[in-house]
Amino acid sequence: MTQNDLGGRSRPRSTAITAVTAGSSAITTALCPADALVSANEVSSGNPTTTPPATTASRAHWPPRGRRCRVAASAPAASTAATTARPEPTNSGDIPPPTTTRVNGTVNENAATPTRPHPRPARDGDSTAARLSVALLLPLMSDDSSARIAAGVRDWVAAAAPGAKLPSTRALVARYAASPVTVQKALRTLAAQGLIESRPGVGTFVRAVRTTRPNDYGWQTAALGSPGFRATQRSTALRTTPNDVIALHSGYPDRELLPERLVRAAFTRAARGDAAVTRPPTAGLPELQAWFATELGAFGGAPPSPGEVVVFPGSQSALCTVFRALVGPERPLLVESPTYWGALLAAAQSGVRVVPVPSSAHGPDPDELARAFSRTGARAFYAQPNFANPTGAQWSPDLAEKVLDVVRRHGAFLVEDDWAHDFGITADPVPLAARDDGGHVVYLRSLTKSVSPAVRVAGIVARGPARERILADVEAVSMYVSGVLQAVALDVVTQPAWRTHRRDSRHRLAARRDLMVAALHEHVPAARLEAVPHGGLNLWVRLPDGTDLARLVRDCDAAGVVVAPGNEWFPAEPTGAYLRLNYSGPNPGAFPDGVRTVGSALARQT
Repeated sequence: MTQNDLGGRSRPRSTAITAVTAGSSAITTALCPADALVSANEVSSGNPTTTPPATTASRAHWPPRGRRCRVAASAPAASTAATTARPEPTNSGDIPPPTTTRVNGTVNENAATPTRPHPRPARDGDSTAARLSVALLLPLMSDDSSARIAAGVRDWVAAAAPGAKLPSTRALVARYAASPVTVQKALRTLAAQGLIESRPGVGTFVRAVRTTRPNDYGWQTAALGSPGFRATQRSTALRTTPNDVIALHSGYPDRELLPERLVRAAFTRAARGDAAVTRPPTAGLPELQAWFATELGAFGGAPPSPGEVVVFPGSQSALCTVFRALVGPERPLLVESPTYWGALLAAAQSGVRVVPVPSSAHGPDPDELARAFSRTGARAFYAQPNFANPTGAQWSPDLAEKVLDVVRRHGAFLVEDDWAHDFGITADPVPLAARDDGGHVVYLRSLTKSVSPAVRVAGIVARGPARERILADVEAVSMYVSGVLQAVALDVVTQPAWRTHRRDSRHRLAARRDLMVAALHEHVPAARLEAVPHGGLNLWVRLPDGTDLARLVRDCDAAGVVVAPGNEWFPAEPTGAYLRLNYSGPNPGAFPDGVRTVGSALARQT
């Protein structure tokens, strides 16, 4: 049965209905009969009655739910008055009664402040100080807990063996009745003190205390045995220097001589291409093989096919492979003297026996070369016909033909290192391989110095079984060259701006070279240049006899100038005191100051 079914009347109430009084009189209650109807808008006037008038709620307005519902302001009187008298009024306590306000049929009660303390905490501003005190105590309590845990774990660590595993965080939480955060704070404190170490995914361990003691590697002497070759000291050309030093020793061009914009763009494109996620062929990307073959074929003669090209990660790796595959351990290899220090290192690494052939600023003597072939039985000759490192020599066409004829007569290979192909200044390089169609010349061209030191890419052109030997060594040693680096190199050298960059580099290298030559004439008049190179990156400077080269290098270094001693380029004893000065290094404006320092150091020895 619902209220609507009762005609808008509520169910008969058997409970006492509280009559709220106005003023300061006590709250009184009176019981109503079980079947009495009470008006919702009637409030006692303060004096309890024994016969409260019965009322019925209006049917016109009856909200279904909610607190403090409104009812009709007037209602018809019940047909019969209540007959049950209310009991005597009772006092509910000594708390002053609330006041009441009647507004449009509703009663609003304003709570009064109790006269006795309430059991619940006060909520007014007086509790701020108490809450602040508790907040200030919490860090102290936490610090005290973490310190207590740290002290306990420290005692445990002191008794444990190095490398022992600490109990888990859960176990420490249970043991010290603390939160995981407090336990972790204590462990971090001990880790900062160097007592424990955390290994992610494994646990926390007692850190082993390392005692300083001399290293004893004597056992390796027996394990390694006699070395297959005597490694030379690290080349000065590879030395890195701070930017406040005048570097005349560098083996690589300065950034302003590189096609930096092309290189950066090529790397971006290569990273988006298939080369970033695929394995290239062992011999190299077909497109890059074709480029190397086309470049060599442009000089005439029998052009090589792309299949005769093998791509390497730089010329140093290529030289090691060629010496192993075509010469072999303990067999002789003829080299110019002086020659590229990297070739000497590659020969030593490969176990090849080096035989020097005298060479001047114009190249080797063909007669000396023929005698060396006959005397040693060598079957290979390593040479740099164009802008040799360190002398800068360029062979004349006549000399090139004579040397090639000697190689053919002895049934040998000529390993041509065309490292400076892109650094011609007043002359263009003409590869010796363009004159050969019988497979005698194994041609090597590197892009590392001309494109970027970060792009270590070189190509070898070899014909016949020699190519198969070389490729077999590549498969055993490096398997393949990074496809990204090959793609970058190919991108750079096939851009129209590449040829523009090479033309600009000619002028810049010429200005640098001439600046250093002029400084030598002015500040080191005792030095002698056998020839001003038509290309390349270096000047080969002969110092007066009796010069203490090691002392000169040390004095220059102490003055902030780094130079390369020439003895690093000789396969045997040097024939004199030489310096190799690089005019492609950084800060060319400081070249005169650097050369002046060399002259001052030399003058102190006379």
